Amino acid sequence: MSVDTAALNAARHRLADDAPVWLFGYGSLIYKVDFPFVQRTPAAIYGWERRFWQGSEDHRGVPGAPGRVVTLIDSPGSRCGGIAYQIAAGVFRHLDVREKHGYLRLWQALHFADGSTVDGLVYIAGPENPGFLGPAPEPEVAAQVARAVGPSGDNRGYLLQLAAALRELGERDEHVFALEAAVLERQRSVSGG
Repeated sequence: MSVDTAALNAARHRLADDAPVWLFGYGSLIYKVDFPFVQRTPAAIYGWERRFWQGSEDHRGVPGAPGRVVTLIDSPGSRCGGIAYQIAAGVFRHLDVREKHGYLRLWQALHFADGSTVDGLVYIAGPENPGFLGPAPEPEVAAQVARAVGPSGDNRGYLLQLAAALRELGERDEHVFALEAAVLERQRSVSGG
């Protein structure tokens, strides 16, 4: 499979441009909302965990020196909190390009705070895509995040903005927060303070 999944996503989900669709954001889609939406609300999906296991050569790194961004890994019994957006399906033309580096849209049940559930789409970059980096020891991941820079900015900024957005939502994500602490400690030790 090519890393560029934009055309594949468009072919897999043929939706009328004006059809209302729910989208679940668990990474940069929480804090970088560069698309129109009808409404947004906190939500969660079950059976998945957020992990910095996807390489980014198009946003937070470059070819040969990828950054690390989040994807979801299968994890029965787990809960992943984020934001659900109701959008017109035509918005996926923009989002599919933004999320083209290995991410496929999959249908998932989105759970809202009021107990209601709707089916929505979520972008997941699975282990079969060429950009998937998988797990690594935390110091290695922190070093990679601390040094990577791409067209959308430094990888460190992506991590710190995600951690801040999760705190604002009242979400606790041990993986993200541990990596944030490791990157900040690395920065303190490099700057001597």
